[in-house]
Amino acid sequence: MGEQHSVKFPQEVIDEYAALGIDLPALFSAGDLGVRMGVQIVEASADRVVGTMPVEGNTQPYGLLHGGASAVLAETLGSVGSMLHGGSGKLAVGVDLNCTHHRGARSGLVTGVATPVHRGRSTATYEIVITDEQDKRVCTARLTCLLREVQPNGTAG
Repeated sequence: MGEQHSVKFPQEVIDEYAALGIDLPALFSAGDLGVRMGVQIVEASADRVVGTMPVEGNTQPYGLLHGGASAVLAETLGSVGSMLHGGSGKLAVGVDLNCTHHRGARSGLVTGVATPVHRGRSTATYEIVITDEQDKRVCTARLTCLLREVQPNGTAG
């Protein structure tokens, strides 16, 4: 967990952030919680975000993947997609997350794929499908993010 890896960003997104003096690949991560849970972002664009998370270390007392862990993976992937859709002038803030848990996972990696349902000026909604290593659906989630203007001091307005 927490090892360095390279996220695949579209070149135009890297260039947009580079023009602002930001090295996006160096800056980007799944956040402190995502790192603790072993979330790895594999691919990231406004059209599709893919990430993985180990089941081991993220289970509930019965040895199954914890539903909250699936929610962390889903919110991470949907937030990244929303952030990339909003661009460098906006911050994505999650306002609604719902998850339906279809089956348990006991080992291996789960993979989440986030795709847009709606991409507007002030909100973005992503569907996130999480599958196990046999490509069986473990969880379906939907995340809506508010897109807030970045203030000159770098905070959300």
